[in-house]
Amino acid sequence: MILVSEETEKRLIASLRNGNHAARRSFYEQYRRYLAAVCARYVPDNESVKDLLQEVFIKLYTRFDRFEYRGPGSLQAWCRRVAVNESLLYLRNGKRFPQTSLETIGDLPEPDETPAIETIPQATLLSMIQRLPERYRTVFNLYVFEEMSHREIASLLQIGESTSASNLHRAKAILTKWIKEYVADER
Repeated sequence: MILVSEETEKRLIASLRNGNHAARRSFYEQYRRYLAAVCARYVPDNESVKDLLQEVFIKLYTRFDRFEYRGPGSLQAWCRRVAVNESLLYLRNGKRFPQTSLETIGDLPEPDETPAIETIPQATLLSMIQRLPERYRTVFNLYVFEEMSHREIASLLQIGESTSASNLHRAKAILTKWIKEYVADER
């Protein structure tokens, strides 16, 4: 989460709307890591994340006149929404990345059996999410991080609600397996 005062956020927004280049630079520096992390949840390849991040900022800069300030945090929420939408568009346009095949995953435990994850570094958890098959990763991110319902996910991805729920269940089962393996290896 990016913490700035409401007044600072309003000044930045006004400067961006006026086309101030220093404000664009400040905005980029303030939001690039956050937005890169959002994109990396959907697109696991670092070079692709960089390309995608560039597209996100172009979209943000060219559509800033459409942004409506709704109070503290609304700028960050709008930026996240643009990043998620651009990530999904990137995936929809046929960009494919190396990923784990379902055959190499093996038997899966029930997702309810997830061990405590507080001891696992955040970068390791992100890496596990990035290794998920694309559809599972996408549904998992939309459900967990974007807090979308299966109905919303189904509509967005043009799949059935039951397919969304199934993909989420499968993603959780795969992550449970990998987390258990990680915890066992660390002991």
